[in-house]
Amino acid sequence: MFHVKLPGHDVIARRADERLTTHRVKLPRREVQRPLRQVVRRLAMALLVLVATAFIVYFDRAGYHDGADKTLDLLDSFYYATVTLSTTGYGDVTPVSDGARLTNILVITPLRVLFLIILVGTTLEVLTERTREEWRQNRWRSTLRDHTVVVGFGTKGRSAIKTVCATGLKKEQVVVVDPSAKAIEAANAEGYAGVVGDATRSDVLVRGEVQRARQIIIATQRDDTAVLVALTARQLNRGAKIVAAVREEENAPLLRQSGADAVITSASAAGRLLGLSCLSPSAGMVMEDLIQQGSGLDLVERPVIKAEVGLGVRETEDLVVSVIRGHRVLGYDDSAVGTLQLTDRLITIVRATPATQVAPDTRPLRQD
Repeated sequence: MFHVKLPGHDVIARRADERLTTHRVKLPRREVQRPLRQVVRRLAMALLVLVATAFIVYFDRAGYHDGADKTLDLLDSFYYATVTLSTTGYGDVTPVSDGARLTNILVITPLRVLFLIILVGTTLEVLTERTREEWRQNRWRSTLRDHTVVVGFGTKGRSAIKTVCATGLKKEQVVVVDPSAKAIEAANAEGYAGVVGDATRSDVLVRGEVQRARQIIIATQRDDTAVLVALTARQLNRGAKIVAAVREEENAPLLRQSGADAVITSASAAGRLLGLSCLSPSAGMVMEDLIQQGSGLDLVERPVIKAEVGLGVRETEDLVVSVIRGHRVLGYDDSAVGTLQLTDRLITIVRATPATQVAPDTRPLRQD
């Protein structure tokens, strides 16, 4: 865990509590009751067993012998039930009749076993809960490779995850990082692992195994936060593809300088879509259809097949928008394209079907 050396024991304890609360990994799992609630529930069950045993003894009090005053009242019944269920058994109150002894064999003894199971089971569960969770997290980290880290689980982050998962990415390969515990709980509910914490801190990103991620999506609410996250993520992982969203277009160059391979200006993109829809509602509908992955028309990146080598862009069966050659993205009408090469990749517009789902490329792309 995290350790901070500060003067004063109270400050140290407070910092430790804050770190335990704000820097933790939460894996998706079935909903279980909180440990305190489980303890209270099982304690109530144990008390119910105790009360039931006491009344059983009281109703059959004539078959018991009290070494102190020869009679057995309700208090004596509770006393006997307590020492019997706890296996103390002082022997001052004993069953003497055949009926009382038979009741002890068939009823009191099973209740004693049930009482011990409730108490011991609760203790073991509370003590081992933390160990099980740490083991589960260690196992998760050891198997996590080439995954996708999404910073921010707001509207942009959710849409980004939905899009990459529509290309075939499994939910187990997505890690969400967000400072809000409620956002991470929502991510867990949808099947994604989450890290609660500030993504501008390297230790938080390390908990999300960003150093072994294939791609990083930055969808924070603030542009300055996105810049810091990009700097930190690029420092931890030199080879990952980093894409980020900013609100203001003037911050896009700064984000690229911070290590982002692609920057989307959300405000201007939404504004252009609004303007296009105003000028041509049909064109706006087509653009919105292209943006929504998995329905209608989709933008798909795929490699050039052998049958297409040597052909022109317009000679392929698909509608080619751009050609990726090396680190360059060439338009379909760019004279530099010439004929297609086997190492090229094509960005095409296709009708969305399960067969068109192509895993995202791992290489960063840059515009000429």
